[in-house]
Amino acid sequence: MLRMALRHWTGILVAAALLWWAIFYLPTTPSFAVFQLKRAVDARDGNAAAQYVNFDSVVRNAGYEMMQRNEGVLGQFLGKGAVDLLAHPAAELLKAWAVKQVNDGAKDVQMPALGVLGAMALMHREGYMASTQWTDRKGRKWGVHMGLNNAGVWQVTEVDHVQELLAKLKSHEEKNWNSK
Repeated sequence: MLRMALRHWTGILVAAALLWWAIFYLPTTPSFAVFQLKRAVDARDGNAAAQYVNFDSVVRNAGYEMMQRNEGVLGQFLGKGAVDLLAHPAAELLKAWAVKQVNDGAKDVQMPALGVLGAMALMHREGYMASTQWTDRKGRKWGVHMGLNNAGVWQVTEVDHVQELLAKLKSHEEKNWNSK
């Protein structure tokens, strides 16, 4: 046994390093959080998937993004105040809707495996923040930002150009509502 270990010491060292990486480093990365989010969505476990999204932050940043389109300093100031006031109740509604959609296996919340792999490969990490960007088939640019919460879990905190996503969601829900 000792003789084999002496002959293959580099292989054993590499295997030990990979094992250490897989056990101690990989689970603390934002890429692993994206993978876990996909697993939760595929398993139709909405509550587990919701752990990887900071709905308050996503809603607040979406509101701020929409307010930047407003003209005038007073409009932006009042708009940001309204966003801060309404962000938590809106986030709770969004979370309940998202959990239900995941639990029901809705097609709109599914995450394609190739897209997840691409997002993981293109993830840029800077300390406690991470982001990834991509362009979809229709030529729209998307960006997702993640942050490390107090419990040490990576969560989605912001989605760039979210108003396009919300408009699509609104039209989809109106179509479903009218068909009932």
